[in-house]
Amino acid sequence: MKPGELEALRREGVDFRRLTFDLVRSADQGATPPARHPVVVVGAGPVGLALAIDLAQRGIAVVLLDSDRTLSNGSRAICFAKRTLEIFDQLGCGERMVAKGVSWNVGKVFFRDAQVYRFDLLPEPGHERPAFINLQQYYVEGFLVQRAAELPLIDLRWQHKVVGVERHADHALLTIETPDGAYRLRADHLVACDGSRSTVRELIGEHSQGRVFRDRFLIADVKIELDLPAERWFWFDPSFHPNRSVLLHRQPDNVWRIDFQLGWDADPEAEKKPENIIPRVRALLAHSTLKDVPFELEWASVYTFACTRMARFRHGRVIFAGDAAHGVSPFGARGANSGVQDAQNLAWKLAFVLRGQAPDALLDSYADEREAAADENIRHSTRATDFITPKSEISRMFRDAVLDLARHFAFARTLVNSGRLSVPATLDGSPLNTPDCAAFDLRLRPGAAAADAPVTLADGRDGWLLRQLGDGFTALVYDAGDIADAVAATLRSAAGNVPLRVLDVRACGATARADAPDRLIDRDGLIAERYDLLPGSTYLLRPDHHVCARWRQPSADALRSAIDRALALPQSPAVFPPDAACPDCPR
Repeated sequence: MKPGELEALRREGVDFRRLTFDLVRSADQGATPPARHPVVVVGAGPVGLALAIDLAQRGIAVVLLDSDRTLSNGSRAICFAKRTLEIFDQLGCGERMVAKGVSWNVGKVFFRDAQVYRFDLLPEPGHERPAFINLQQYYVEGFLVQRAAELPLIDLRWQHKVVGVERHADHALLTIETPDGAYRLRADHLVACDGSRSTVRELIGEHSQGRVFRDRFLIADVKIELDLPAERWFWFDPSFHPNRSVLLHRQPDNVWRIDFQLGWDADPEAEKKPENIIPRVRALLAHSTLKDVPFELEWASVYTFACTRMARFRHGRVIFAGDAAHGVSPFGARGANSGVQDAQNLAWKLAFVLRGQAPDALLDSYADEREAAADENIRHSTRATDFITPKSEISRMFRDAVLDLARHFAFARTLVNSGRLSVPATLDGSPLNTPDCAAFDLRLRPGAAAADAPVTLADGRDGWLLRQLGDGFTALVYDAGDIADAVAATLRSAAGNVPLRVLDVRACGATARADAPDRLIDRDGLIAERYDLLPGSTYLLRPDHHVCARWRQPSADALRSAIDRALALPQSPAVFPPDAACPDCPR
């Protein structure tokens, strides 16, 4: 990246939509034999950028290739979930995202012109991040590129198009075209994050399978000043767009995202013309008694969608993530959010393998876990799409009856499906999980993503639990009292050369101690509640902050076995302490 481009990126109020990146000749061009790098990532969208940043923060050098010279145009992916924001916090750019984005928790569903019900996606207190923010994809990519530019281990190469991939046992050999000529590059690991039309997928002869939905939707980004709340509004069969569905979201900069269902027979090119979009927007505004409010169109697109995935996400040294690996309908905001979780899952595993701390088999667990997550997303996405766009008269009658009943009966509201919104996957079947202790409840069982809660830090300041987790493994030890230091020392010793942070979590009302930097106070008692903790309870969290084991009273052998399992290392059978404090643990 040229110095002028770095300055443009850092400029206050930079317009990411108009930012362009020039070709910079790489020292690898013309190298004989071809230069070799530990990781090459293809695609500088949200997934590829998140993966590159995560790896670089772990000390792994990354070459990131993109065939374009600009960021995304139009809003595209706009809904970023709480879990994704927590990952962006780990990547060092969450504050920028939240500060610019429109935060929201509430959604409303309408049938014809009446509200059916209202829901709150984050009804409980004690979380740092909102359920969702709305933020145009070009902002998300822009903030990620800003962060990438701060990390010297990321070599971001614009206008570098991959046109050939040869797979070998210990590397992949890439052929790359640039305006300055072609060259070849070797990668110990090649990660394809190059979208639903993945070139890498095509080059290695793989494909995705699934279901294509015979419908079309118009996206219209409309710049307009509206005094409406930041909520998700979804209409079924409204009078201003009869027999179809409409979705409304507020974005930053007074831009509103409107999705109009068009039907399969709609002409995509004709529907994108302003003379066809403007009447639809005016009808919606008139319905909201805002018919005289001026507006302008900022961007429009017509899309069809499919629920598909590759059979396997790993093919030797070539690994797929994001839309290159799996695709879903846009209802539920599962595409980009799931892709960023792919990146987080893969980054720590690649880092451990490349550092020689874990075997190659750990990368197979990426495929196992994220394929299961993709299947879960596809199930939810398919059900939502079938509800939103019924393909038979019987299906439509069922949907309309559910919507009618939902106005008056709570049971029917659970059947309304305007898109089950993205939540983090629970990796129940992961081979990295240690068999669970039956004495706990099921909320944060092995495979679940860690839950946030307010804490008091050692220096007396307020903080958040997730901010205190390490980039290696983390053990949360609850209310261990006077033996906390001895427990921590034992756990660290059991971890060997694997990075482990031991957090001494004390019950609410305890006293912070400046000389105990790893002590946290459960300020409002929410850690104990959410994690089902008793004195001595211990959780082991992976580097991606998913639970991999928990005990009422852990032993050093149990912890060592759990870490080995989480790294796909050979291990003895899981050890459970046969003590009275945990009478229900498996023996």
